Amino acid sequence: MESLSERLNRLAPSATLAMSQKSGELKAQGIDIINMSVGEPDFNTPQHIKDAAVQAISENWTRYSPVPGYPSLKEAIVGKLKRENGLDYQPSQILVSNGAKQSVCNTIMAIVNPGDEVIIPAPYWVSYPQMVILAEGTPVYVEAKIEQDFKISPEQLEAAITPRTRALILCSPSNPTGSVYSKEELEALKDVLLKHPRVIVIADEIYEHINYVGKHASMAAFPDIKDRVVVINGVSKAYAMTGWRIGFIAAPEWIVKGCNKLQGQYTSGPCSISQKAAEAAWNGPQECVEEMRQAFERRKNLIVRLAREIPGLEVNDPQGAFYLFPKCSSYFGKADGDRVIRNSTDFAMYLLEVGHVASVGGDAFGSPECFRMSYATSDENIVEAMRRIKEVLARLK
Repeated sequence: MESLSERLNRLAPSATLAMSQKSGELKAQGIDIINMSVGEPDFNTPQHIKDAAVQAISENWTRYSPVPGYPSLKEAIVGKLKRENGLDYQPSQILVSNGAKQSVCNTIMAIVNPGDEVIIPAPYWVSYPQMVILAEGTPVYVEAKIEQDFKISPEQLEAAITPRTRALILCSPSNPTGSVYSKEELEALKDVLLKHPRVIVIADEIYEHINYVGKHASMAAFPDIKDRVVVINGVSKAYAMTGWRIGFIAAPEWIVKGCNKLQGQYTSGPCSISQKAAEAAWNGPQECVEEMRQAFERRKNLIVRLAREIPGLEVNDPQGAFYLFPKCSSYFGKADGDRVIRNSTDFAMYLLEVGHVASVGGDAFGSPECFRMSYATSDENIVEAMRRIKEVLARLK
């Protein structure tokens, strides 16, 4: 009898990957699709990083690595955290994984017991709740609307905490909204958390360097809560290294040891060549990071301007990452012939099948009145995509 485990049946498939697959199928049919559904820099990995990987192959860095990562890579991460974030960590407080996605999942699996609650501000990245469900925890959503720039308030956080609360997942800069918490905003949330010593903060900082408002702020920078913060980061977004799959946690040693035990049983250490490339990324020249950030900022200004010219869309100005998350609910209930837009999933499917632009409905991100577009694509693609969207939305009556 064909029956998958209940554990698996509780999970929802990734909406972003599903939308990317659907757009790929239409492309294969010869349809010109502009894909704005997937969160991936469109730049190539910088040359000095690729050169380091080639050298690593030549030098035969091809055997199993230690489960938590090569000591030299962990030293590079310690150096990065000190240099860029003013944070002091020991190599024993670092664990390298197969992408920041595994780092988040490792942490949740290591600290969450069945029935524990994990607070997830909404809109959220699609995988957070599913990881909590996988760990038999209970996601608790705190909704932050476009009017508050998609950021939760200290009062909302306080109201959501119960004796069962085990963790808060905070992503800044945010996927899917691009919102960035300032140091002052983080401090206000931290003051609430200090009253609840059981709560661990999972700080997803993978978009750290794609920031348009100045210096990145980290929850781990507050000494009175640092021993309860797990910093998650990696090379995917800042260095255009999504396929290399290198992420890390910087955390209290007891959490690192737990994640090491877990990782040792189900993946072992990440790819040896990728680790040597990541070492070159963090130790090498950083001009490439700023060049890409400037390109993303230019594109952000472009897409915000064009989106604001489309009637019926409510658009905020993101402060980081490479996503726009407009409110599109004014179109719900409208139709193009027999085709009715009932929700954001219908809306995104209409843009894909009629406008030939791939985006992702906000339902998957816990914000059903919005939809997500990634502007990690060329200026020309952005201009053409927004032209198509404006054209097809004008048909809805």
